[in-house]
Amino acid sequence: MPGFRKGRVKLSRIYPLFSSSSGNSCFIGNPSEGILIDAGLSCRKLTQALLQNDIPVEAVKAVFITHDHTDHIAALKVFNKHYDIPVYASAKTMRWLIDHGHLSRGCCQQEVGEEIVVGDFAIKSFKTPHDAIESVGYKIEMPDGKTCVYCTDLGHVTKEVDENLRLADLVFLESNYDENLLRNGPYPFALKQRIASPDGHLSNSASAKELHSLIENGLTKIVLGHLSRENNTPQIAENSLMRELGDEFTRNRDYLLYIAPVETTGMAVTF
Repeated sequence: MPGFRKGRVKLSRIYPLFSSSSGNSCFIGNPSEGILIDAGLSCRKLTQALLQNDIPVEAVKAVFITHDHTDHIAALKVFNKHYDIPVYASAKTMRWLIDHGHLSRGCCQQEVGEEIVVGDFAIKSFKTPHDAIESVGYKIEMPDGKTCVYCTDLGHVTKEVDENLRLADLVFLESNYDENLLRNGPYPFALKQRIASPDGHLSNSASAKELHSLIENGLTKIVLGHLSRENNTPQIAENSLMRELGDEFTRNRDYLLYIAPVETTGMAVTF
């Protein structure tokens, strides 16, 4: 296990800083060190969100980018300019980020499936089906051996995605939209098709079905994220999972469920 130090391990937490179709970023670690996944919204809001959670920017030892869409990289250019922190992305995404001026230093290419060790954390990427240049999720092994899997922006759950989710002690999974709200909402038809496509986003029902299987497999900690502000609500996403689970599993006994806020409320989930 990378970097394991008996007697010195601090509890790791996941801090959802932003999570919606407007912007996404998540810190995983502790106030001493950790990694940032994605850098949405703005550099100012990102650094403020970290400080609101008592995390100094110096605790961010690396940034990992899931894909090239604006809601995941809007803060990256300015953040990269002000802070000399390594930025990791898949080969195709990294090339796009450099070519479009989002990165000027600290560029670190990570092949899909490659494990990168940052401090006491081991981070491995896996493919996700999304209409981006090269979209990935991340499996993060903590200093104490616990594992978190971060997986948003996927139109459906592939075998590769499922296999990685089954390795987790905590899963951060997309629950983007309610089918009825999307169908009857104001979005143009083409955008509705894109969201609901196999390379779009994961619906509440699809997310719930996958989580049902994962809970059966022993998963106990869940964070639902990347909820659409137009086509979903936290209550609807939660109700969808409750319906799927029925009476088979009981919340707060068999599993713990959290909903990532649009912008940080100081919520952090301990592994």
